[in-house]
Amino acid sequence: MTERVGGGLLGRFLEISIHAPDVPASLDFYQSLGLSEAVTGDIWDHPYAVVTDGQVALGLHAYEFPSPALTWVCPGITAAAAAIEAAGIELEFLKTGEERFNELGFVDPDGQIVTLLEARTFSPPSGRVPPPAAGFFRECRMPVRVRRETVDFWEKLGFVATDDDKDIAALTADGIALTGYTTRRRDLVSLVFEALDLAAAAAALESRRLSPAQGRDPLDGGPAIELTAPEGTPILIVAPAD
Repeated sequence: MTERVGGGLLGRFLEISIHAPDVPASLDFYQSLGLSEAVTGDIWDHPYAVVTDGQVALGLHAYEFPSPALTWVCPGITAAAAAIEAAGIELEFLKTGEERFNELGFVDPDGQIVTLLEARTFSPPSGRVPPPAAGFFRECRMPVRVRRETVDFWEKLGFVATDDDKDIAALTADGIALTGYTTRRRDLVSLVFEALDLAAAAAALESRRLSPAQGRDPLDGGPAIELTAPEGTPILIVAPAD
């Protein structure tokens, strides 16, 4: 039977999957942020590494795909595919068979790729994960064109909208939070972390030979730290919301 979490169709959240052409360079960067490496399996043929803050995992894949992808584990891919299509969502791909690792994918109204895998591809670190220098992961932030369409789509998948702002689509489900902001720009999806002390976080990152830039959170104007990962993923570190 397909695993259902929170009443949704997706299963259990696994990772934010990122195309990293140079996996070792990206792995070194995220470890410099203070994320811990997890033990990966041998399911993928391409180089693959995983880092985590103990709550959310980032999967670094040498394989090229629309990045980042939001990835869930959902045993019973064939049944999941039928349920997703019954909800009016068109699949981008469906890969099944006795001799292969089953997976499927589809996109949201703004082109955000979602993938479902039949099983886990890494093991969480054993023991307590130390607090990252960059703070803990807060949200995956992405541009959206029409807030209502985005909210309606993700609510069908089991997400809950937590903000009534007409320009912001704040969505949450077990394991991951998404924040969509309305814009006509083709912004990249950002990974947002939250640090209690931004000055201390900046100093810690500088000591690790990173180059954090002082900036502003484009959504609320608050102070923020900006970095770019080797593969091009924008990283934003912000203070806790009031």
